[in-house]
Amino acid sequence: MKIGFIGLGNMGNPMARNLAKNGHAVKGYDVVPALLDKAASQGIARATSVADCVAGSEVVITMLPSSPHVRSVYGNESGVLAHAKPGMLLVDSSTIDPLTAREVAFDALAKGVAMVDAPVSGGTGGAEAGTLTFMVGGEAKDFEAARTILAAMGKNIVHCGGSGNGQVAKICNNLMLAIEMIATSEGMTLAAKLGMDPKVFAGIVNTSSGRCWSSDTYNPYPGVLENAPASRGYAGGFGADLMLKDLTLVTEAAKQAKVPVLMGAIAQQVYQKHSADGHGGKDFSSVILQYLKT
Repeated sequence: MKIGFIGLGNMGNPMARNLAKNGHAVKGYDVVPALLDKAASQGIARATSVADCVAGSEVVITMLPSSPHVRSVYGNESGVLAHAKPGMLLVDSSTIDPLTAREVAFDALAKGVAMVDAPVSGGTGGAEAGTLTFMVGGEAKDFEAARTILAAMGKNIVHCGGSGNGQVAKICNNLMLAIEMIATSEGMTLAAKLGMDPKVFAGIVNTSSGRCWSSDTYNPYPGVLENAPASRGYAGGFGADLMLKDLTLVTEAAKQAKVPVLMGAIAQQVYQKHSADGHGGKDFSSVILQYLKT
């Protein structure tokens, strides 16, 4: 298919390349010239603007930093919706708040254009390998139309319900992940400071009731798992600032829904301090540094 791809950063670039590898004709655009140049050197056709990227495309995919970017790219006078044609499919894989996702989808519907929100899990490694999980919100028929396209970039594609529900799944999952990572960091650090070998303690936890993904697959304590970011100086992976962004989306969504997220609010503050301490560019498991340094 003819696909326009807007947003060619750390996630968007490999996603666009995987689409091309699977036989789709991909035209890409990014406001950062260096990112556009990089994609062009890797076989992605160069678009000169959002309008140019949308023109002639059957599907338009966006991977953007935040809600304001999505509103702008879709809604301004030179944006996606201004140039989209009936019958086109729009897929937003950005992680944003559910309200924005629903409002942009409503605007698309008013123009006779189908749209789904399809945030991802799996990080840059999953984007490179084409093994991302897509959490998709939108009408069932639009999900089915998007499935084949998403399958070129991911292995687990889940319909979460109506518009915005992909975003709901993404931010609520990351709420739980952040809390679990902080809890694992506290437990691992306390056990070590009380004199226990971290590897032995991790082995006990991972065969006991404290076990979670943060302990058995992504343990934050240095040296416990050789393939985890903790054993390479917390380089790569899912950035702490990205986790902070998602937790901020959680607390804002919780206000709208009038649901208390007490642990989520604490986690947001822990990651905010971690970022303020200069660790925002490290993997989110580096939050353990808030405890190791004490």
